[in-house]
Amino acid sequence: MSSSQSDARFEQVTRLVEEGGYIAKILVTLIYESDDPTNWGPYLSAEDALKLDEVRSALRRRDIPTAARYGEVFELTKVA
Repeated sequence: MSSSQSDARFEQVTRLVEEGGYIAKILVTLIYESDDPTNWGPYLSAEDALKLDEVRSALRRRDIPTAARYGEVFELTKVA
């Protein structure tokens, strides 16, 4: 991975976080580096990874207002 992200390509995607009967739709940015010799990409920024962790933790505590600061939150209902 290079120290400069000038050659990096960024793509915004939605990630679903499921926890305790809830699902949150969270927008994150995937980072693709053209000169990554490990081919481990794409990857998330540390900020986006921490955001997903915070949402999962909030859903686990049933703290819907905190989770909703980062995206949409849905309650799962079994229909069949």
